[in-house]
Order: sequence, then C-alpha cells, then structure tokens
Amino acid sequence: MAKIKKGDLVVVISGKDRTQQGRVLEVLTDSDRVIVEGINRVTKHTKVGQSQRGTRTGGIEVVEAPIHVSNVMVVDPETKKGTRVGYRTEEVERDGRTRNVRVRVAKRSGKDI
Repeated sequence: MAKIKKGDLVVVISGKDRTQQGRVLEVLTDSDRVIVEGINRVTKHTKVGQSQRGTRTGGIEVVEAPIHVSNVMVVDPETKKGTRVGYRTEEVERDGRTRNVRVRVAKRSGKDI
C-alpha cells in the first residue's frame, strides 16, 4: 500500500515550491515521483502542427513536472500541516465474512486519511 496516492492533498517540504499545497494528479511508481497540481510548473515548447480541422497547435505551454516522493508530505486533515503516514488494521464484515483492512492514518493527529 502506497503512502501517497492519487487525489491526496500534499505539501511540498523542499525545493522551489516549499510550503505550497496541492492535489496529487499522478503517481509514477517506477521512478518514485508524483505530479502535483500547480506545483513545479515548467514551460514546455511544443512543435507547431495542424489538427484535422486545420487549427494550428503548438507553442509555449506551462505544465507540471514530476517531484520526487520524498519531497512531499501528506497534509493532516485536522491540523492542515504535513504529517507522516502510518497504518492501522481493522476488521470489516462484508457478505458475512470478516476481513482485515489496512487504513492509512496521520501520525500527527491519529485521524484517518
């Protein structure tokens, strides 16, 4: 189970965008990086081309670049500050069977994430 997932609210703890918060758009597990909305924005030059309808595409775009997962922390839902992630196991009953389910927990406040 990953500590940071798509859709989590995270805070950047190092780099040029330190202390800024944003939602995780994508998790790149093979390179241990995440793409965060509005964070680490870079300009990208794309080649000019034409679409099927004849409109021109290309130019200068501003896109989010990946950040290493060690440079972000999950935001605690209670204190709104960065926190580490722990796990708690719960027994959940579904269809007459009990299963052990791991739940992510904020270390700072103990609340579920």
